[in-house]
Amino acid sequence: MSMLQFFIAVDVTVVNIALPSIGADFDVNGHTLTWVVVGYTVTGGGLLMLGGRLGDLLGRRRVLLLGTGLFGAASLLAGLAPTFPLLVFARLLQGAGEALALPAAMATIVLLFPEGPRRSRALSVWGAVASCGLVLGFMLSGIITAHLGWRWLFLVSVPFVLLAAVFRVEGDRPVAQDAPPLDLPGALLLTACPLLFTFGVVGAGEPGTPAWLAVGALVGAVAAGVGFVRVEARSPNPLLPLGFFANRTRVAANLTTMLLSGALSTSFLLFTFNLQDRLGIGPLGAGLTMLPLALSLIVFSMLVPRLLARWGARACVLAGIGFTAAAMAAIALVSALRAGGAAMIPAMLLIAAGMAFGIVGLQYVAVSGVTEDDAGTASSVQRAADQLGGTTGVVVCVGFGFAPTLHSLDPFLVATLLASLGLVTGAVMAWRLPAPVPAADLPEQAG
Repeated sequence: MSMLQFFIAVDVTVVNIALPSIGADFDVNGHTLTWVVVGYTVTGGGLLMLGGRLGDLLGRRRVLLLGTGLFGAASLLAGLAPTFPLLVFARLLQGAGEALALPAAMATIVLLFPEGPRRSRALSVWGAVASCGLVLGFMLSGIITAHLGWRWLFLVSVPFVLLAAVFRVEGDRPVAQDAPPLDLPGALLLTACPLLFTFGVVGAGEPGTPAWLAVGALVGAVAAGVGFVRVEARSPNPLLPLGFFANRTRVAANLTTMLLSGALSTSFLLFTFNLQDRLGIGPLGAGLTMLPLALSLIVFSMLVPRLLARWGARACVLAGIGFTAAAMAAIALVSALRAGGAAMIPAMLLIAAGMAFGIVGLQYVAVSGVTEDDAGTASSVQRAADQLGGTTGVVVCVGFGFAPTLHSLDPFLVATLLASLGLVTGAVMAWRLPAPVPAADLPEQAG
């Protein structure tokens, strides 16, 4: 299950270094290339809660096999895609496969290990593997793109993903005949809202896109969001019960997660564009330049759980936001000075610290105090907030910053300013999080 999680996590970031190569092959600009990144994360985040619900109703093994099969087929399609629209479509399918497979895989791990230290260790391994997949995606992207070509970024994962699915998983119980119906309208609206928003923002920056089409997409995104709230309020079996939002601490943690993830995801793309587009560093060199980010993230991820017990969640989250804000300022300064790739290393170290301190602290708060009745919902919402927040951040910050209609402004400066505004808002929300975290409540860390 962790191997499956690893390759799915790799596919979140593995395309970043390859974006200039993909753009050159299909003759599309950096603004349009954001679809390769956000197409995957928007669909995955929007369908994540539906995937978890399907696993509960139809059985973990069935949904796991369905999700991994879809993910593998979509990876094959992405590697062979002859046109850019088909590549984006394949990335959308990959996101759908992730949304089906990951909740089933995590539920499998939770049920395999009894509650207590053994389950804590298992989930620690699961989380560590995910973090390694995210950061190693950058390095693998540079190596594979330089030596094999960007298409192999998708092709090499196919056999490993399918292999993970055939490992023994306990058989499913028979599907209950009186199972409650799925909230399909809610799932469709939750997915349509960020997709329409992405299309509207990206289209607004393209000179050839009619203004009415971009505005219509943005209006449609708002309508889908309002429709989702109304559907959930009236549905007898809602995908996301509105009572979940009665816990203000949880709401603040998830909103802060979205804003912090937006800035972090934006920084990853800015690293790529600065190293390759501005400095002319090849894919292999760019991937190796990201090595300090990968190594420092592993170090900080091991350090933060210990500090969480001493400082409390609020202090860790605020520290993470502060580190990320400092990193955005460093990115803007280095890009304005057009300094060498080594000048980006301080920003990478700050991003690693911001990711480790902020996300770990927010994850802890977002699932604190859950019961068996709402643990799945709380976990799915936190994961969706992380993924959709990162997507929204890329769309807004990179989409507006690198829009051809704003060429008179420095795109790196615009993107970092927008991300910094989000971080300031996140810091205000994080200030309302609970300060102390009793050490006894923290899960035991794996050795």
